[in-house]
Order: sequence, then C-alpha cells, then structure tokens
Amino acid sequence: MAASPGLELERLVAELSRLEEPTETLKTLKTAVLALPLATLRERVPQLQLRGLFSLLNGDDREQIAICVSILERLLEALEPVYVAQNFKEELQRGLFHPDDLVKMLTVSQVGRIVASSEAVAEMFNNLELLRQIILCIGGEKIAVAKEAVKSLSRIAQTKAGLEALFVSNLLNDLKNVMATSDVVRYRVYELIVEIASVSEESLDYCVKSGFISQLLKELTGDDVLVRVTCIEMVTTLACTFHGRRYLAQQGIIDKISNMIISAESDPFSGFYLPGLVKFFGNLAIVDSPQQICERYPAFVEKVLEMAEGHDVTMIGVAVDTLGILGSNVEGKQVLQKIGSRFQKVFKKLGSQAQSASTELRVRCLDAISSLLYLPPDKHTDDLLAMTASWFSCLSTQPLDLFRSISTQPFPELHCGALRVFTAIANQPWAQRLMINSPGFVEYIIDRRVDPDKPSKDAKFELVKALVNSTTAAETFGNQHYLRLRAYLRDGPYYVKAISTVAVDGAE
Repeated sequence: MAASPGLELERLVAELSRLEEPTETLKTLKTAVLALPLATLRERVPQLQLRGLFSLLNGDDREQIAICVSILERLLEALEPVYVAQNFKEELQRGLFHPDDLVKMLTVSQVGRIVASSEAVAEMFNNLELLRQIILCIGGEKIAVAKEAVKSLSRIAQTKAGLEALFVSNLLNDLKNVMATSDVVRYRVYELIVEIASVSEESLDYCVKSGFISQLLKELTGDDVLVRVTCIEMVTTLACTFHGRRYLAQQGIIDKISNMIISAESDPFSGFYLPGLVKFFGNLAIVDSPQQICERYPAFVEKVLEMAEGHDVTMIGVAVDTLGILGSNVEGKQVLQKIGSRFQKVFKKLGSQAQSASTELRVRCLDAISSLLYLPPDKHTDDLLAMTASWFSCLSTQPLDLFRSISTQPFPELHCGALRVFTAIANQPWAQRLMINSPGFVEYIIDRRVDPDKPSKDAKFELVKALVNSTTAAETFGNQHYLRLRAYLRDGPYYVKAISTVAVDGAE
C-alpha cells in the first residue's frame, strides 16, 4: 500500500539528514510539496523537522539552495506567522546574514508575514537582534530585499512598542549607521521615516525627535539640485496628512518651498526640481483648500500658468496634470475661473495639445480636460454650468467634433481619453444639447463596433451610464434616443447581438 502524502513528506524530510548528496531527494520533495494543497500541508508541516531543511541552506551549492528556498516558501506558508516567529528565530537571523539573495528574500518575506500579524509581531520586540538585521538589509544591494525590509519596519512602527523599539533603543544608532552607507541607502531610510511619520502625530513626533525629519528638510532646502528632487517627493507624501502639513507649516517649510519656486527663475538647473515643487502645491491644494493654497501662495499659480504657456514639453505635462488636480473639485474650478481670460487661453492650448501633441501628452491633456469639466449632479448651478460651457467652447471652434475625431483614432488610450471627456460633460444639459444637435452622435455612442477592446467598451459604457442616469437626458434626447441608450445600458458593455440563420430546402 502506498504511503499517505503526509507520511511521504515526513520520510523525504527525514531522509535528507542522512544523505551526502541530497539534490535528487530535494527535487522529489519539492514536487511533492508543490502538489499538495495548503490544507493538507497545514496538518503535516508542524510534524516535519524543518531545521534540517534550513541547515541545507548553509552550503554553497546554488541549485541546492534554490530548491530548498522553493520548498521552505511553500511549507512556511502553511504555518501561522506566530508559529514561525516562535520556532525559527535563529533560522531567520541566519537567513538575513546569508550571502545568497534568494535566502534573504525568503527570510525577509517571512518577517513581513510576522509583522503583518497582530499576534506574531509582539515576538519581534523580544528579538532586537533580528530587528537589527532587518535594518541592515536596507543597506543591501538587492533592491527587492531592501524594499521588503523597509515595508516590514514600517509595519512594526505602527504600534507604540514598535516605535519604542526603533527609536528608543540602540536600533536608532543602527538606522543612522546604515543611512551613512550611500546616497541611495539614505533615501531608503528617508522613505521609511516618512512612511512611519505619516501614520499619526505620535509617529511623527518619534521621527522628529530622532533627527531624521530635520535632516530631510535641511537637504530639501540645500544646494544639491538632484537631492532636492528626491526630497520634495518625500515631503509631498508627508504633506498629504493633516498632522504632516501642520508640522511643515509650523517649521516654515511650505513658505520655503514657495520661495524656491520664486527663486527658480534665476536658477539654470531649476528644471530638475521645479516639477516636484509644483506637484507639492498641487497635492497640497487637493488635501487642503485650493482657494487658500492659491491665495496664500500666488507664486505657485503663476508658475503653473507659465509652464502651461511655455514650450518645454516636460513642464507643460506637469502643468497639465496640476491643472487637472486643481480643477478636480468645485472650489478649485472657481479659483481657476477667477484668473479670467488668461486661464481660458491656457485651456484653449490644452485643446490644441490634445489634438496635435505626442500621444502621452495628448492623453494627459484629455484627462485634465475631463477633470476640469466634470460637475457633480448636486453642483449644477446656473453659474457653474455656464462656466463649464464657456470653458468647453474655448477648446476649439467645434469642440464636440474635435473629441469625436480623437475617439475614432486607432490608439486605445486616445479613444478612451476622448470618451472620458464626453462622460465628464454627459450629465450637463448644455452638453446634451450639443450631442443631440450633432448629426450621428447618438448613433456613434450606441455603435459597439467602434470600440475594439475591453477598455474602450468599458469607457463607452460609462458614458452611456452617465447619460441615462442624468435627470435631463430623457427630455433632451427624446424618447426614441433615450430608450436606445437605456437598452445599451441594460445589455452591458460586452453585448453581442446574436445572428440567426434560416435553412431553406435545396440550399447548399
């Protein structure tokens, strides 16, 4: 009688300790392990002597190590994280020291499982040496290992005990020492600190007291142009939290960033970091108040308009994205409306770029136009509807035809981008009147043959849904057209009309 799968696993694992050349047995074990469902493995793995498998990682046979890693990945997955933390402390520590990156990845991924478990993470605080090794992994050459280490430490710091372990022990010195390894590693540590600081005000306080935040902000406003580029991204992440924004404002950092935009006029290297400064304020306007940010930091608004009016394609792209972010809510639209004719000229340029720029910039322009023109149903005041209608008319002499021509081009991203513009204005009465008065427009909307792929079909379906759900569409489009749109919505985005054939006697 054949042995049960569980007994066969036990036999193979036990056999490994007696073999001088275990590679073939390891291959057999790997096949058996991968063939068994996790439910079966969960019953049998606690009975296996896994330390023998871990010991085989200590050799220098690359093939043997790779097979062992594959087996252990599957077997450890069948164990609860708390079991792994309690029973394989030494093995995990050795794994983080291992010269082979496969072993390091196996180990650091198991640490990731442990710190993601509320039951298991407490075990980490009893093993500071293991935490120290994870910190050292941030300085490793393998990016995947370093990123997993950053992620694990970030999770650990989500508890008070984790914050204490990282910032009120010798581990803080280890973090500072590994930071000195290289510029690349320093940025990884900054990334970790910003992730931790973004969690809560208490987390930010620990990070501030450690000295890392002040060091980051000093580099942001320093003389090294390339360092600024990296630092502004991280400060932007911190500014996306309320407590982070308040801290940056209290330290005068937001004012300093505004001054950096002003002084960029005389800096020949500003092209490297200026996009990041503009994105910082764009994100700030969305999470805070567009009106307050634009009124308090007029240099930001001026720079965005300058970039949009200019000829540098990179800067135009950043300006387009920022205008789309600014105009994504009603308050932001009203701020832009107050700019007057200058903004309307910029908006007209967006229409021109959407027609003739590179494909990437055209898509970005289409997305920005969609964002700027959309009005939620509960914001359909006469003033706001008149505003979006006037903006739309700025885009081209025949804007509806412009976007319809873009939507018929054989590039899915442009096709979908144009459909998103139609969807943005679909619930607005002035746009519905333009659509019904444009010959063949409704027929185009319900023609499924012009949408060649899934993204296009999905985008068209969203357009139809926006029209049907509008309270004014039935009256504007008339009963016949409205019922055809409802039928399209009912049938779904992927409907294919069945074709029936009739057999005739005598036909071949």
